[in-house]
Amino acid sequence: MDVERTALPGIGLQHVFTTARGRRVGVISHRTGQRDLLIYSKEDPDTCVMTVALSGEEATVVAELLGTGRVVEHLAELHRQVEGLVTEQIPIAPGSPYAGRPLADTQARTRTGASIVAVVREGRVLASPRPDFLFAEDDVVVVVGTGEGAAAVAGILADG
Repeated sequence: MDVERTALPGIGLQHVFTTARGRRVGVISHRTGQRDLLIYSKEDPDTCVMTVALSGEEATVVAELLGTGRVVEHLAELHRQVEGLVTEQIPIAPGSPYAGRPLADTQARTRTGASIVAVVREGRVLASPRPDFLFAEDDVVVVVGTGEGAAAVAGILADG
């Protein structure tokens, strides 16, 4: 399936695809974490007839309902496309100083430049965890960034 990707300067990124029945559907991913679900007109595929604004949490719920197991697949594809970008899966080991603590406490992006983009818990992918997301032992944290940044996140999660 072809997905059109369009950068929206100052806003974020838009993805649009056409369903098997010919309906165009899109998502705008705002830099703020908000997502807008877009439905285009059947008669005029360039005219948006409905927009549903979703908070980060609401978008996560919809993504889970639609099968976020594919998040890791997409990250792997992104890794192949972008030179210098790596995706690492880092476990929250027993005894980690972050087990039971929120993601925000890590300050991972500020400290390393790498981003925590998902957490795998008991086989479920929790995409785009919010700053108040609480880590648990045996979670697997999916990090995207440079190799150095991802290694630094691993050190933070292991040692604090």
